[in-house]
This record gives sequence, C-alpha cells and structure tokens, in this order.
Amino acid sequence: MLKGISPLISPELLEVLARMGHGDEIILADAHFPGESFNERVLRADGLRIPDLLEAILPLYELDDYVPAPLVMLAAVEGDELDPSVEKAYLNSIHKTNPNVAPIERMERFDFYDRARNAFAVVMTGETAKYGNILLKKGVTPMI
Repeated sequence: MLKGISPLISPELLEVLARMGHGDEIILADAHFPGESFNERVLRADGLRIPDLLEAILPLYELDDYVPAPLVMLAAVEGDELDPSVEKAYLNSIHKTNPNVAPIERMERFDFYDRARNAFAVVMTGETAKYGNILLKKGVTPMI
C-alpha cells in the first residue's frame, strides 16, 4: 500500500494509469460489459462500484481538456431508458476533482464498442447499473 493512493487501485491499475499517455482512453466497465471480447488489456476490479473507482482514480489522472468530451457513456438503446441516478452518481465523484469538466457525452452502443477496441485498457468492475460503462480520456498531467 502506498500513501496518498486509494487502496481501491490495484498495482496493475496503477501501472496502466502511469503508462497511459495524452489522448489514451480507459473504460471503466460495468459487470455486464464484454470487455474480453473487445480489448486485450483487461484488468479486474470485481466488487468495486464505478463511483468509488472514479474517486480513487481521478486524483491521479488528468482528464483531457483539449477535447469536447473527455467522458463518454453509452446512450440508451431504442425503447430503453437511462436511469439518471447513474450519471448523477458518477458526476458527484468526478466533480470532487474536476468541478469544471465538460458534460458527459452519450454514444451509441456499437460506436462505444469500437472505442473499447481501441482503448488503452478496460477495467471490469462490479458495477451493476444498466448503461454503467464510462470512458475516460487522459489529458496532460500538469507539472507541479
């Protein structure tokens, strides 16, 4: 365990976050997401909810402020409805470190799957919320 780093972040996840560069994307996937079908770099975070993982990751990870939407979630499939409490819970966690982040963009399911194929990594979580996947685009880490 390291000081200042949440115990929710595994050594493997910490390594992936450190290896990512500006513009790389990581998917925090819900428990239903077919991550192994889309990406060769899949990490497990079973039992962890995405809002908690967002709170653990975002103090260490700069979101890309050079793109209109550094946060992307799935749009509802026709005939389905989104539960607004899911996005609200995510934004509550995100805004703790990124209060001025651009709104979350919604993307059609198969377009999101294409992004997952090209993502740096997919983190399979224990999140059970429907349409609970979120993509984070990494920005430039400011020099301190």
